[in-house]
Amino acid sequence: MIRIENLCVNYGAVRALRDVSLEASPGRVTAVLGANGAGKTTLLRAISGLVKPKSGSIVFGEHSLIDVTTENIARLGVAHVPEGRGVIGELTVEENLRLGALASKVNISEGLEAQYAQFPALGDRRKKYCATLSGGERQMLAMARALIAQPEVLLLDEPSLGLAPQVTSELMKSILRLCESKNLTVILVEQNAKSALRIAHTAVVLHLGTVVASDDADKVASDDDLRRYYLGLVQ
Repeated sequence: MIRIENLCVNYGAVRALRDVSLEASPGRVTAVLGANGAGKTTLLRAISGLVKPKSGSIVFGEHSLIDVTTENIARLGVAHVPEGRGVIGELTVEENLRLGALASKVNISEGLEAQYAQFPALGDRRKKYCATLSGGERQMLAMARALIAQPEVLLLDEPSLGLAPQVTSELMKSILRLCESKNLTVILVEQNAKSALRIAHTAVVLHLGTVVASDDADKVASDDDLRRYYLGLVQ
């Protein structure tokens, strides 16, 4: 479980997060929603140690993640898939996956086969250069590269960005399946609120760095005021 209490993050004089509190549990997708500038990406960056909070706490299991390096947070079992996918186009699918396993103790051969079983399209293209992959395939690879290290927590930042609606739908189904089958704690940051709410168990809505709602995803999805004013959704 990830437990965050009263988290504040500043960028200079700008307050990016203000007293943010939330919990994310194993086997559940926690969607973090909101408009651009709401603080969604900053939240993930704080969890993974890429930005230092001004105050508050982030606890994973029995471990405080405050003042822990990004590398050590990853070794504890927290995997972060940032916006933009970040796969290396000049390397093959398999070479990218091997990079994800470098800092872990997993058997690389077994890890590769596990990811090819989970994402068959990657197995078919294992020797292909990543520059030749579609957007959806690159997102699958970014997720597989994080999962090969067998994390307990998966942080996903805008995985649907730039993808066609049908590809987004399949990707979201894959996220939910992974979460439930592997008992992962998944924190899913999305601007595509409609797609995220379809698979999420819990939803947290941020507005200008502050939590304005935190509830079961179906309750958030049915709240007309939240849908209209914070999520940009209309009936």
